[in-house]
Amino acid sequence: MKKIIISIWFVLVVFSGFSQQQKVNYLTTFDDKLVHFGFTLGLNTLDFAVVNYNPIGDNPRFRPQTWQLDNPQITHNTIVRSDVAEVIPGFTVGIITSLRLGRDFNLRFLPGLSFGERKLLYNIDVWDIYNDQAINYYSIKSTFLDFPLLIKYKARRINNDRPYVIFGTAYRHDISRTGEEDLVSLTSGGLYAEMGLGWDHYFTFFRFSVEAKVSLGLNNQLGPSPVDTQRQYYTHSIKSLRSNIFTLSFHFE
Repeated sequence: MKKIIISIWFVLVVFSGFSQQQKVNYLTTFDDKLVHFGFTLGLNTLDFAVVNYNPIGDNPRFRPQTWQLDNPQITHNTIVRSDVAEVIPGFTVGIITSLRLGRDFNLRFLPGLSFGERKLLYNIDVWDIYNDQAINYYSIKSTFLDFPLLIKYKARRINNDRPYVIFGTAYRHDISRTGEEDLVSLTSGGLYAEMGLGWDHYFTFFRFSVEAKVSLGLNNQLGPSPVDTQRQYYTHSIKSLRSNIFTLSFHFE
């Protein structure tokens, strides 16, 4: 019994010694800088929060159109529904400007450029004048100029790691080329509420962060209906389109 107690005591002493070993902390004054800069790379997925008219005749702008290939014809009582068909990965790149507001808070401005695509899946065949066959979705490609302004709240540093949360707003301007004959078009600008969480890790010469962020569109981004040469009911069936974005970012500062 005495040997067992001595052995347990010895193991506890050894583990205690290991636990008290001081680790090397890097960039110990990094968070004391008033302003610092960096760049970010990320992956994104674009989504829509779609609200449809049910039926399409609830939209006062709807007017029946006659097309030879449409079967059945679209009337005021027709249910035309759309939703996002699938998640398509996109890409984001930007620069970081961070202003120290206090020990645990930073104000961050991350202008950048994002590329993405969404496919609206319809319950009826999709025809447009550029295709000679019917498909069940309509593709919308976007190229955004991003202007997020965020507050970063950081937890206490644990050796070379520091978790944090972010929240704020962003304005995005879509510079993708659009035309009057697009079946579904978007407005160029959109306002977003943003929130997320991340993890800072301090290396010898830079800080690396992994961040997951959700951007929720605040305004209806449905654009005008196409000209009469196109079928307009693909737009008229939609009451509102709010853009939602999920971004997984990798920051280098």
